Amino acid sequence: MINQALLNPKSIVVVGGSNDVQKPGGAVLRNLIEGKFQGNLYVTNLKETEVQGIRSFQDPSQLPDVDLAILAIAAKFIPDTVELLVKQKNTRGFIILSAGFSEENHAGKLLEQQVVDIISRAGGSLIGPNCIGVLTSAYHGVFTKPIPKLDPKGCDFISGSGATAVFIMESGIPKGLTFSQVFSVGNSAQLGVEEILAHLDETFDPLTSSRVKLLYIETISKPQMLLKHAASLIRKGCRIAAIKAGSSEAGIRAASSHTGALASPDIAVDALFRKAGIVRCYGREDLISVASVFTFPKLTGDNIAIITHAGGPAVMLADALSNAGMHVPHIDNPASVELLSQLFPGSSVANPIDFLAPGTAEQLGIIIDYTDQKFDIINGMAVIFGTPGLKPVFDAYDLLDRKMRSAGKPVYPILPSGLTAREEVQEFVAKGNVFFPDEVIFGNAVARVYHAPKPAPVKPVLPKVNRKTIRSIIDQSSDGYIAPSAIQGLMDACGIPRAGEAVVTTAHEAKLAAKQLGFPVVMKVVGPVHKSDVGGVVLHVKDEATVGREFERMIQIKKTTSILIQPMLSGVELFIGAKYEPKFGHLILCGMGGIFIEVFKDVAAGLSPLTKTEALAMIRSLKSYKIIKGVRGQQGVNEAMFADVMLRLSALLSVAPEIVWVTGKSGGSGCEDLLEKGVTRDKMRDT
Repeated sequence: MINQALLNPKSIVVVGGSNDVQKPGGAVLRNLIEGKFQGNLYVTNLKETEVQGIRSFQDPSQLPDVDLAILAIAAKFIPDTVELLVKQKNTRGFIILSAGFSEENHAGKLLEQQVVDIISRAGGSLIGPNCIGVLTSAYHGVFTKPIPKLDPKGCDFISGSGATAVFIMESGIPKGLTFSQVFSVGNSAQLGVEEILAHLDETFDPLTSSRVKLLYIETISKPQMLLKHAASLIRKGCRIAAIKAGSSEAGIRAASSHTGALASPDIAVDALFRKAGIVRCYGREDLISVASVFTFPKLTGDNIAIITHAGGPAVMLADALSNAGMHVPHIDNPASVELLSQLFPGSSVANPIDFLAPGTAEQLGIIIDYTDQKFDIINGMAVIFGTPGLKPVFDAYDLLDRKMRSAGKPVYPILPSGLTAREEVQEFVAKGNVFFPDEVIFGNAVARVYHAPKPAPVKPVLPKVNRKTIRSIIDQSSDGYIAPSAIQGLMDACGIPRAGEAVVTTAHEAKLAAKQLGFPVVMKVVGPVHKSDVGGVVLHVKDEATVGREFERMIQIKKTTSILIQPMLSGVELFIGAKYEPKFGHLILCGMGGIFIEVFKDVAAGLSPLTKTEALAMIRSLKSYKIIKGVRGQQGVNEAMFADVMLRLSALLSVAPEIVWVTGKSGGSGCEDLLEKGVTRDKMRDT
């Protein structure tokens, strides 16, 4: 769908080009001229014969054939103009800067669809509408500033918001971050973030393509496409960071009014990003910092040395790294004693390595060399070096530049004196370096990059299940309802361990079942969605008389069809369930039961189908993991079995993807009840 007319046009027309560079049509023409577009450049303007030195066609029908049209005219005139260009001028690339489409109202949405239909029928490519345009080495088709110096090895940046793209470049360029190409997709009427990323994947060249991709997304319309191509790019050696905005109710409203598209469910986004290996970011500075980390060699371990002449920032960085799961290990060996002798009295080399405010550039070089060559425990160095303005620090930044290029371990420069040492920092950046202005943002970024999971396999190996039995049960379920006895069959067909149980319709049957299962038992109503809310769950029933009495009470509860009886099991209550998200598919959920679910919302989610690695990572990400692992002498849960049950549920959903029934206020799926069968710690430690 993305063609050469859009990517590498031989001719461009600015429809609505203007002499007024404060208007989009004038600004984009100026940028094309200043960017030295090498092809034929045309303008249409109903009132002018020449615009910014370029011939203007007052009648678009008089134009020669043209590859790419950049439109900056009122929305209502665009369909007819596009149709003329498609049919009479063989135009196949379109960038619509104009607003007034689906982001505005229903009439605008219909207008937008009309334009898309015209372009798509002709095999054309459309960026926008409601965007700032496209910026590539071939042409500067944006109406905004700044225009970065494009570097083939810089970042490929795709943004759903033109303003956000501008602000990210505005902040990233002074820090040394470079860009290869920028796509502002606006309303994504035809081509969105997913399609552009797919193109970057399908045309990836290991010798010439950028290996850093940055995304700003407000809605994920095609999650499976995003997952496929993001994971593919990362497997090819790329690194991807993304902001997914619109996770709150207010954010969703804002995204809808901005781009005309509702935001995507956040828990599903998190799961998708983890499965693909995308590093999720939560703001512009965060994205820039993660992107900057991407430009350094990969860390081989999580031990960081902090080198500084300012104690406070070192403390804050040490806290940030430690809280994010990295390590700032104590350094104490003969080489550290030797290093200390070469520094001013009062210096410390224990880590942080503090060579005090009077520390010199020469001392900084010695410290970096020791850390690189003699401190084997260290995997990377964070160098915090600012200035109070007493003297220039060109020598220190020049040395830092040289050491960053020669060291065998990554050296991350944190330069907080952006104002006082402005000239020194600018010279440092001019040599092709990036830097971090804030130590805490850096610490969080480097930790998330290091801990980012690898993309999951395309086709994970799931446990073997009885497909024939599963399909038979599903196909025979009437009205979309799976009876408790059938759920037992599904669990057995999947090899999921479960407690004994019985579904009864009379008090006599209830007493016999309880006696057979063994006291104490649990009694639950079958039918109502929220059993506890209607008094439909009774625990610790210890005798037949209580069974009979509770049966007679519970069977009267509205919508109750029968009573489920199970043995009362002891141990740690665990939760495994599933939730279906439209477009994304099934999410597998896990956590501890009871208050951990109801009060603390301590649940991990992964996008099905899961791998064993993903399942174990989900378990270990829980806030309650220490309880699962075992604390204060209590035996822990069998994690391998816990993960295996998650994989078996994932396998079930792969065989029966139609299990998507959403129940109640919680938005949960019928799958959430599948494992409400007492898989407790006692069961887990039997394997």
